[in-house]
Amino acid sequence: VQLQASGGGLVQAGGSLRLSCAASGRTFSNYRMGWFRQAPGKERESVAAITWSGDEYYADSVKGRFTTSRDNAKGTVYLQMNNLKPEDTAVYYCAATRRFMSGLSVVGYDYWGQGTQVTVSS
Repeated sequence: VQLQASGGGLVQAGGSLRLSCAASGRTFSNYRMGWFRQAPGKERESVAAITWSGDEYYADSVKGRFTTSRDNAKGTVYLQMNNLKPEDTAVYYCAATRRFMSGLSVVGYDYWGQGTQVTVSS
């Protein structure tokens, strides 16, 4: 699976961005998709995930502000980010796996996209 993330940018606090992650190469609908971020000097953290059946998981820090969704026909997963805060500034990544997981995890993903920078100014 090849993953291509896009949609990052510079936004003021309180603003919104929508990230997209386009997948190609395998049957997209069979994959659990995850969103991750890594800020300078910090470890990569799991932000959100959506299973092949549409179950969604969110980190506490983004719950109520971020929403992930998928369009299997288009082979694309989205991360809608609202009410952005300066602490959301990071490089955001998408990843895919066929492994079964419960909740959020930063390990176990087999395919990773390149990152897209999100910068939130105060």
